[in-house]
Amino acid sequence: MARSIWKGAISFGLVTIPVKVYGATEEKDISFRQVHLADGGRVRYKRVCEACSQEVPFAEIGKGYDAADGRLAILESADFAGLPSADGKTVDVVRFVDVDQVDPTYFNKTYFLEADGVGVKPYVLLRDALTAAGKAAVVKVALRSRESLALIRPVGEVLRLHTMLWPDELRDDSFVRPPTDLTATEPELAMAAMLIEQLSGDFEPDAYTDTYRQELEKVIEAKLDGVALPEGEAEAPRAEVVDLVAALRASVEAAKARRAAAS
Repeated sequence: MARSIWKGAISFGLVTIPVKVYGATEEKDISFRQVHLADGGRVRYKRVCEACSQEVPFAEIGKGYDAADGRLAILESADFAGLPSADGKTVDVVRFVDVDQVDPTYFNKTYFLEADGVGVKPYVLLRDALTAAGKAAVVKVALRSRESLALIRPVGEVLRLHTMLWPDELRDDSFVRPPTDLTATEPELAMAAMLIEQLSGDFEPDAYTDTYRQELEKVIEAKLDGVALPEGEAEAPRAEVVDLVAALRASVEAAKARRAAAS
């Protein structure tokens, strides 16, 4: 069972919807750790200061910002104290927009919203109203100590929340645009249209698999076949607590029932 990462409420007008937030995605990529090839020992890193060559305890590590002109700004915990708080638990709807107006490039992470307690009825109300109107709700939400722009939209029976990048975080695409004087000819467009028609169909996500990960898992399993399991304390068998009298009585009754059915 997934664990919620945030609890709060969606507010639109005078309607408040208590909700829980769950991650909608999970990375399936295989991760490795660095080891010494000679003996399999794990390779670890130390935090060493470049100026004094001393190992630095985590408690003595601050945040440094490199300015474009080469200067370094060192920030401590007190420097962050006066910044706008991102601890709010109420998600206020800023505007309702047509879903197709939002460029998917803005989407960052996706979450499931679950109605919490008395929030079930207004949750269903918001979901059905958005579906009927073909709209999504633009909101501001504080997740993981940072305020984010987000979009709430209905997908099937569930409301999904997509955190979004801020407009100045999207790069200008002018540097990758083809020359404006280059165009496709009519015959080229006709052939491309035929090819698109031949390869067109419904999007079926289950038809696609990560073949690299599957093959890598086979390699890992083959490597593990020759590796002994790490030694550990044998787990003592768990004694099942049984009411013997009740068990025997039930057995007798079952036997009587079988005998009566047979006769």
